[in-house]
Amino acid sequence: MALHADATATLTGWNPPDAEQAELREHYLKYLAQNEDGMWRSSRPEHLTASALVVDSSGTRALLTLHKTVNAWLQLGGHCEAGDTTLAGAAMREATEESGLAGLEIEPVPLQLSRHRILAGGCRDTYHLDVQFLVRATTSTQYVVSEESHDLAWFAMEALPDGIDHAVAELAKKAYRQVT
Repeated sequence: MALHADATATLTGWNPPDAEQAELREHYLKYLAQNEDGMWRSSRPEHLTASALVVDSSGTRALLTLHKTVNAWLQLGGHCEAGDTTLAGAAMREATEESGLAGLEIEPVPLQLSRHRILAGGCRDTYHLDVQFLVRATTSTQYVVSEESHDLAWFAMEALPDGIDHAVAELAKKAYRQVT
């Protein structure tokens, strides 16, 4: 219940940058109000997830994962787990688990919301209501590829991989504007 309450408080207190993000925020809050299980992957037809765009200390490069299930370059992140008590904490846990990086620092306020349909894996035909955070690598940029990834790589913010999802490109633009 602490995670559900934190998600509600985080989204309620967040100031969306535009009308599209404000509409998504209202959708997320309505879903949470109607679904006590809205934080868990078992919730259907949607559930909240937490992700992190990890940037290097200069803010000019983003660490992306070539996700095994989706087979596309994405930010790090995923499903909330029973031990998570905050959305930012869930995003930080995912970033650490998927990158192996130590010394990460998270901005506790969401950077962007992204609602997207899942087309593969155990959540096929559901929607992720992703709350996306900015995370900075403050000490090392030496990552370790996790079992969830085919690969990890640092990309210059202005040279993201070809064919990258529009939502990931927008997330990177927002992060770059905030960091530089």
